[in-house]
Amino acid sequence: MATGIFELAIVIFVAAAFGIIAKIFKQPIILAYLAAGIIIGYFGFFNLADKTTFRLFSDLGVMFLLFLIGLEINYSSLRLVGRASAIIGAGQILFTFIVGLLIALAFNFSYLHGAYIAIALTFSSTIIVVSLLSEKKDLNSLYGKISIGILLIQDLVAISLLVILAGIETGKGLTINDIVLTLFKGIGLFAIMLILGRKFLPLVFDKISRSQELLFLTSLAWVFAAASLVAKIGFSIEIGGFLAGLALANSSENYQIAARIKPLRDFFILIFFVILGSSIIFSNFSGLTLSIIVFSLFVLIGNPLIVLTIMGLMGYRKRTSFLTGLTIAQISEFSLVLAALGFKVGHLNESVVSLITAVGIITITFSTYLTTHADKIFRKLSPYLSLFENKKTTENDFWQKEFHKPIILIGCHRTGQNIALNIPKENLLIIDFDPEVISRLKKQGYDYLFGDIADEEIFDKANLNEARLVVSTSPDLEDNLTILTKLNLLEKRSQIKVVLRARTEQEAKILYQNNADYVLLPHFTAGQYLGKTIGVDPEMKILEQLKNRDLELMEKTNHFIS
Repeated sequence: MATGIFELAIVIFVAAAFGIIAKIFKQPIILAYLAAGIIIGYFGFFNLADKTTFRLFSDLGVMFLLFLIGLEINYSSLRLVGRASAIIGAGQILFTFIVGLLIALAFNFSYLHGAYIAIALTFSSTIIVVSLLSEKKDLNSLYGKISIGILLIQDLVAISLLVILAGIETGKGLTINDIVLTLFKGIGLFAIMLILGRKFLPLVFDKISRSQELLFLTSLAWVFAAASLVAKIGFSIEIGGFLAGLALANSSENYQIAARIKPLRDFFILIFFVILGSSIIFSNFSGLTLSIIVFSLFVLIGNPLIVLTIMGLMGYRKRTSFLTGLTIAQISEFSLVLAALGFKVGHLNESVVSLITAVGIITITFSTYLTTHADKIFRKLSPYLSLFENKKTTENDFWQKEFHKPIILIGCHRTGQNIALNIPKENLLIIDFDPEVISRLKKQGYDYLFGDIADEEIFDKANLNEARLVVSTSPDLEDNLTILTKLNLLEKRSQIKVVLRARTEQEAKILYQNNADYVLLPHFTAGQYLGKTIGVDPEMKILEQLKNRDLELMEKTNHFIS
């Protein structure tokens, strides 16, 4: 036990050290964890991949990550982007496989080796993508939800292939019965989780929601029970985690559960990235340099182009298509597992496994930068990307309409919807990138623009220069600074009041320094409101009025959401 603690201490210390360095130089934290793994492997402290405890921690990290994804994807979201994700995901897998196989054959790989390499190139990393989208606060955006949908399609195909290979390893071979059985198991599990999520689980979690400790413990019990059941049936615990989260997605406690689980996810997922980084030290890349470079470039450039083309033909705007394509420009942890299994059953040699590993590390590293700076890259390439966009897009019903509204509200989730309910509809234009929010706005008869305010086209369509008030409920500092930068360039800036939201007092000061008229800090605003109320009415008779007003607003909010 002492040895295990010592090794864990080394991993956490080295990862923390590199994380601090990455923060200082404004680099993605994922790369810090990969670097930590490389250093640990290079100096030979120990082989992380050989340690059962570390492998378990790594698996738990992925399980919790997918559990949180499931919590984010409710049934409305599945209906809104499910069909599009399935078409894009299937098309991307098909075309990436064909082109990847042709490249492999051009490098004189055999058909079997080429097929393995091509399949490995088709899968993108759910872990990397979700981590980056979470960091950017883009999980609920249209491109974020489509990306997650594509990844789920890829994961389904990957799991089916892994089940088939496992059958070959045990001597059962490849049979149609195995494939059909796997498909029915997956559909059955999905249906069971949806039924539990609608009928049973909300009753249980509503009963315990007042105790935060019991809510946390019951959530853990549920995710581990689901993962264990799914593993017994033949799927991975990661899929169990996703299904467990999906079952709780429509519960009223999903935000509280997510807040409690995130620290666990962050700790365990660290181990996954460190192990991934250390694996490159134990691979032999001699004679593979050119093929590694070509395959890496294909994943980083070719994969996004394939997605851009498919989404353009389906009527998506070039920004949505570009960001989606860039997000999945890396290969998956499933690709590495697939290569390892192929080696185990005798289909692959060490050289092919090393190639896939190298392409994985390179594409994960570069795609992290590409995704982090995707908006800046898009702005530079935007004129050339019009080739991939239809003249008539299907994203925005109001795209051809001009708006001249005195009040612009950016972001209509919990804070935003309460603001919207207190403003006359005819005076308000709402901008949001969440398709589920847009669907609700459409039903309620609000004027809206579907997109991200960082998009120049959205900024132009909103005609912010004609507004009297611009309110952003996003707590993201970079987004709010972008809004201020654009507004500060307008001739009528002095006539436009700007209200923004901040997470901390330090961020609020930065926004004030950049000419924000008011910065919303929830604890400040609530304190001021109650303090003034007490000052005006020391006998607290106004509390009854405030209570009734809040209850009325809660009813309106429930109606708005439904």
